Amino acid sequence: MAMISSKDAISLENKYGAHNYHPLPVVLSKGEGVFVWDPEGKKYYDFLSAYSAVNQGHCHPKITKALVDQASTLTLTSRAFYNNVLGEYEKYITEYFGFDKVLPMNTGAEGVETAIKICRKWAYEEKGIPENEAQIIVCENNFHGRTTTVISFSNDPDAKKNFGPYTPGFIKVPYNDIDSLREALDQPNVAGFLVEPIQGEAGVVVPDDFFLAEAAALCKKNGVLFIADEIQTGIARTGALLAVCGDCSCQGHCERQLSYTRPDILILGKALSGGAYPVSAVLADDSIMNVIKPGQHGSTYGGNPLASKVAIAALDVVRDEHLAQNARTLGELFRSEMQKLVEKFELFVKVRGKGLLNAVVINDTPESDTAWKFCVELKNKGLLAKPTHGNIIRFAPPLVMTEEQLLDCVSIIESTLKEFTA
Repeated sequence: MAMISSKDAISLENKYGAHNYHPLPVVLSKGEGVFVWDPEGKKYYDFLSAYSAVNQGHCHPKITKALVDQASTLTLTSRAFYNNVLGEYEKYITEYFGFDKVLPMNTGAEGVETAIKICRKWAYEEKGIPENEAQIIVCENNFHGRTTTVISFSNDPDAKKNFGPYTPGFIKVPYNDIDSLREALDQPNVAGFLVEPIQGEAGVVVPDDFFLAEAAALCKKNGVLFIADEIQTGIARTGALLAVCGDCSCQGHCERQLSYTRPDILILGKALSGGAYPVSAVLADDSIMNVIKPGQHGSTYGGNPLASKVAIAALDVVRDEHLAQNARTLGELFRSEMQKLVEKFELFVKVRGKGLLNAVVINDTPESDTAWKFCVELKNKGLLAKPTHGNIIRFAPPLVMTEEQLLDCVSIIESTLKEFTA
């Protein structure tokens, strides 16, 4: 069967698919490492990494082999029975991140929902909050998914408007505002604080150096669970194994102690499978996780043998190829090069980020289409990136990128700037 053309692929999606996304006008049919190709054979640098799901690069051979081998043996049993892979995976991931227990799920949003349920149940059964009165503190401009519960505490009108009624039980505070968090913690019946260590969808907003540590300390002081959503920031993306590690001495891979900002509940997804299969996980110690009993939470696919093998391979790659260290080194280089462009061109106002999760703010309003047009021009030159919040472009390549490739991408960005501002 002949490969479908880009034009026909776009036409089919527009006709038969729900219009819940607005993709860049490019069709991808093949991927390897940091590169993707369209059906006509044009090659592109991927500077989005499927929103950090392919940290290990497209079609990593070790992950692909684990997927194929296990798919040829056993894919799904459901949790009605034990399988011979899940226990191995549970031991591996809990030791890898330093927690007692893991509850395996499939998607990031499921992971967030799971963490919310665990936090509430812990609040009623361990902390003694009256049933149905638990409050969870969240941050403004958050992005934790698009399920009904999650959008209930979103302030993005596109995500929220006309999807109500909404789920109660959440208190919103400004991101990176420790005083507001302290005030919120004084309210009655607070069970947890759910936070992204870096707000990715909001435009790669990086908090002050000690915000997460101070937040964790305040939560501990008030008997409140510190819940880190590391679905996008975790698994080496920001130059450490987890973004909450900050600049701790682990240099990107903790053996047991994460750091003084160690979360009570950790949510992972995306790169947990290297983009090969939907895998998410919620990790916590026994004192928290043991509130979940049989029949109280689960998923048909959660913890299936295929997902388990893929996740082990994906985490092996992160450790064995030192991807956290590479992300840290290349991230510093990228921001340095982007800062030169900020100083040279008026179109770029600011660069920010950590590791290889970065963004450039465009000199226009969030309502403008300038960032979109710039990304189209980047696409025409062989680099794929995507705007977020109108005037911000997120740059997040696979962590297997080399310095030579990164500098080639910087040249593409600068060349596009020159033509765009001419």
